[in-house]
Amino acid sequence: MSQVLVRGLDPDVVERLKQRAKQHGRSLQAELKAVIEQAARSEMRRARTLAAQIRKRLAGRSHHDSADLLAEDRSR
Repeated sequence: MSQVLVRGLDPDVVERLKQRAKQHGRSLQAELKAVIEQAARSEMRRARTLAAQIRKRLAGRSHHDSADLLAEDRSR
């Protein structure tokens, strides 16, 4: 399992995180792990939503393999 060290946190931020951990009935480390994991999941959801929106906008259009264009450009 990976480890991360965060330096220079404002003491007020750490205190708020400790309070949040206590509210959730977990240690500060467990709370921080949960916060980071939730943030990573949230980013992935946003990326998937954006990809779905782009696919929807491009639906019905013809698409070409860019490899052919790259090969043609490289041969110049």
